[in-house]
Amino acid sequence: MLTVPRLLTLTALLILTSLASSAAAATPLTTELFASGFDRPIYVTAPNGDHHRLFVVEQGGLIKVVKDGAVLTSPFVDLTGEVSQTGNERGLLGLAFHPSYGSNGFFYVNYTRAGDNATVVERYTVSGSNPDVADATSGFVVVGPIAQPYGNHNGGCIQFGADGKLYIGMGDGGSAGDPQCFAQNKTSLLGKMLRVNDDGTIPADNPFVNDPGVLDEIWALGVRNPWRFSFDRQTGDLYIGDVGQQNWEEVDFQPASSAGGENYGWKVMEGSSCYNSTGCDPNTPPCNDPSLTLPLFEYAHTQGLCSVTGGYVYRGCAIPDLGGAYFVGDYCTGVIASIRHNGSQVTEFINRTAELAPGAGSIDLIASFGEDSEGELYIVDLGFGAGDGEIYKIVPDVAPLYEDLGFGLAGTGGVEPMLDVCGLTGSGQNAFLRLRDAAPSATVFLVTAFSTNPVPLFGGTLVPNWPAWKTFYFTSDSEGRHELPFAGGGGPLDIYVQYLVDDSGAPQGVAFSNAVRVIFQP
Repeated sequence: MLTVPRLLTLTALLILTSLASSAAAATPLTTELFASGFDRPIYVTAPNGDHHRLFVVEQGGLIKVVKDGAVLTSPFVDLTGEVSQTGNERGLLGLAFHPSYGSNGFFYVNYTRAGDNATVVERYTVSGSNPDVADATSGFVVVGPIAQPYGNHNGGCIQFGADGKLYIGMGDGGSAGDPQCFAQNKTSLLGKMLRVNDDGTIPADNPFVNDPGVLDEIWALGVRNPWRFSFDRQTGDLYIGDVGQQNWEEVDFQPASSAGGENYGWKVMEGSSCYNSTGCDPNTPPCNDPSLTLPLFEYAHTQGLCSVTGGYVYRGCAIPDLGGAYFVGDYCTGVIASIRHNGSQVTEFINRTAELAPGAGSIDLIASFGEDSEGELYIVDLGFGAGDGEIYKIVPDVAPLYEDLGFGLAGTGGVEPMLDVCGLTGSGQNAFLRLRDAAPSATVFLVTAFSTNPVPLFGGTLVPNWPAWKTFYFTSDSEGRHELPFAGGGGPLDIYVQYLVDDSGAPQGVAFSNAVRVIFQP
């Protein structure tokens, strides 16, 4: 293994940039309170590449911004006049940012509208003058209105897939037991997964576009209430947390290679068990028919468990050994688990409740999981009343990997390039330095030291190189990012690092990132 001092040689740096990350197993986890004071929060997300903000959806119609850890006083958008304010499962239910949000400013909301409670998916645009506020007059209906016959099972989740298409989860219309068998009715959008282009038009490769007996928007059918679904950002696989009826909760799976058209069985089946086909068309597949797709994972209504909250596959960098684990929770009990599978079956199940909600006292009602732009995961606690909603972040329960020393000098547009450390630095583990918010495609220089004795320079503060002034230079990508892998172990040892960025828009033509102390452990 490379020892830490060799990080300071050019040869080692060139070697390190070719190393693949590895990590030890079973990093202990915990949660930290990220933000609080929300009224019925039901979702949290962020646009691609936005390292500073999370957007919190409140069921009553507000979307709030948490920026650099602080909740902004003005909402991103106020839709309280547009959405239903009655019923536990109505309201503002979903939010998705366009994959190209940074250039087009489009974001999408899913809500049940005031008056008739129909489902509407609408596109809005961010304000041209303030990135923390949307243009409330820019609404454009993409899908809907879709009539809702009852007050429950409205679905509400919307996500963009890796194909750039917008996916919409529609519940079966409500009541209990899907009395009209909407989920198996191919002329109804209820009980379905829908797929549309970003303007609401129908993709030519949707599975039923050439079938006159099936609505073109339908991507998959036979779901009861897909309250939360997500795509694995690395593989493109789709995970659907489908809320059960009275005995079983399930997580359905669709591989990225699928061309759509799956039938997940409801109401003929609840999970992998038979339910009934009352009210269904005679051509509906019977229970256990091979054309039905069984769940990837299911659990019974025992010990108070009652409603699945689908989550995400972890693809962040803070906990490398967690990569590929899918997180799922139960709304009623606060139980949290992770599973893995090999493409066909679950290969690992870990109950995470004791780690992530110690004593079951800190997280009350798991309304949703969330994912930031880096792939780190969050838990949305609905709370029991106004102002009781909270957002928790899943973090490693180990000593901090690095210390932010706060040195730096603002770059283009007054934005200081930000440096942090991703991964682990114990024996046998690799990590990488991560630069963000630098000038796009700029030359960046790495400065390293074994002791910190900051030197004022150009109005910023520089960690001096050791043992002599040497620079190793790289190029940031088109979004102002750069990652440099390095090997852990060889400790205990601390090393101080900082990036300098060739930035014509910054004072003196150079911008300094913050400096960090990287903590290596044996």
